[in-house]
Amino acid sequence: MPFTVKIQGHEYKFDRKTPILDIIREYDPDKRAVAARVDNRVRELTYELSHDCYVEILTVKDVDAIKVYEASLRYVVAMAFARCYPDLKIRFSYNVSRCISISFLDPNACATTAMLLKITHEIDRIIAEDLPLERMKVSFEEARKVYEERHYEDKMAILEYRPETNVHLYSCAEYLDYMYSHMVPSTGYLHDYKLRLYRPGFMLQYPRAEEGGQIPAFQDDPTFNRTLKESHDWAKIVGSDTVAGINDSIKKRGTIEFLNLCEARHNRMLCELGQLIEDSIDDISLICIAGPSSSGKTTFANRLRIELLSRGINPIRISLDDYYLPKSEVPLDEDGKPDLEHIDALDVPLFNQNMLDLINGETVTLPRFDFQSGKRVPGRQIHVGKNEPIIIEGIHALNDRLTTDIPKSAKFKIFIAPQAQMNIDDHNPLSLTDLRLIRRIVRDFKFRNASAEETLSMWPSVRKGEFRWIYGCQEGSDYVYNSMLSYELPVMKKYALPLLRAIEVESPYFPTAQRLIRMLKYFIDMPDEWVPSNSLMREFIGGSCYADV
Repeated sequence: MPFTVKIQGHEYKFDRKTPILDIIREYDPDKRAVAARVDNRVRELTYELSHDCYVEILTVKDVDAIKVYEASLRYVVAMAFARCYPDLKIRFSYNVSRCISISFLDPNACATTAMLLKITHEIDRIIAEDLPLERMKVSFEEARKVYEERHYEDKMAILEYRPETNVHLYSCAEYLDYMYSHMVPSTGYLHDYKLRLYRPGFMLQYPRAEEGGQIPAFQDDPTFNRTLKESHDWAKIVGSDTVAGINDSIKKRGTIEFLNLCEARHNRMLCELGQLIEDSIDDISLICIAGPSSSGKTTFANRLRIELLSRGINPIRISLDDYYLPKSEVPLDEDGKPDLEHIDALDVPLFNQNMLDLINGETVTLPRFDFQSGKRVPGRQIHVGKNEPIIIEGIHALNDRLTTDIPKSAKFKIFIAPQAQMNIDDHNPLSLTDLRLIRRIVRDFKFRNASAEETLSMWPSVRKGEFRWIYGCQEGSDYVYNSMLSYELPVMKKYALPLLRAIEVESPYFPTAQRLIRMLKYFIDMPDEWVPSNSLMREFIGGSCYADV
């Protein structure tokens, strides 16, 4: 039956199945397309069209395409290692500077310049040969046989938790692997990447949509990297560095033991942090807390206050929201709307003066922002005494512009975020940005009656603000609090899946919802009845003892 395809402002009529690739080949000779959105569903370029549809071509400037590009690049890098060093097993993880780290499972192995040159040469050769990536569907038993033959123990471990009755693989010149993602049609589509030494392994850079499809400049973040390593070391000890490991831990240890094991780590970090502050309390006047969206800042700030109270320290919390300027004085964003995330949306001089006066022992009348009138009014009057540090929490709390008049020695900076290197298997890391997105979807529905679509519609703006105002300040932190709880996705799965499945196929957020569903489906369900009332997890699923604080 004849059908019409609308694509790139053109209409094409066909009377038989036609791959997207065949249609776009004539005006994409340089292979800049990465994937396509067909009636709002992300498809590979090899997808065969067979009905009336609208097709949008996706490049590395599109978020959905970057996922495809990055997964395909991991495939080629793994293939290059298999060819050059067949006995050396590697593991991909998301890491500093929006890179993918490549580590060796052999603790005695270490990257060298000679290895870098050899692997880079092989990657370039594979890309230059423009080898096709062919999708295969096999049974569980066939997949198990393939994994056994290639000693893919990590892939065998996750098979048990795959809900489907078949397995997908990609074949490229006799190399077999699966990246839990759509792929580019052939290796020649992977134009841009950078591989660099980052001992004991490598860092792999790739284009980013938020950078207009360019590879961002590498910025080393040793504090972040150290936190990731500490998190991964702990995860290996308790067996929670993979999805299968988390599921196995829940089944073998039991819900209560695994849950309390994870919570104990948070308790230990709070104790450690409390001791650091207590040891320097004579110098600390300001405790500054910041982190990206859905990091658990509110619960953390409450728990930190209790920890400090137990040490004879009486912190005072001050809200940055009370220092907002009237809307008429707030800077405008590129769309001409008030940019409430901009640091100049706050009365920075007044904040500095208030903080400096309090530190110097003066009594200060703080402002209070009346959101109904859109103006500041006089608020509470406070005086800060001995062992009474001020806690501020917000997007700009670590930005030195906010506290430029406060001596550096008087500030204790805390960066909070879920930080871990969790994988489906060695070649497939999980995104912690997606974890925070799931947290926010669950929380927004629970406390704001917002649909998953509403949350997803705001997420690009949230991420833009994080890159602009938060991530650049984390390296100046005195402490990084890792808010990751290894049991959280098994707990949130039952809350998130119905919200994500409610997104219709016509929605522009359907592709993202499907990606998150694919991630969640591998986790077993875990009841939340034993989650403590003061747990950071309660900030998202409800039942927090701090709800009215």
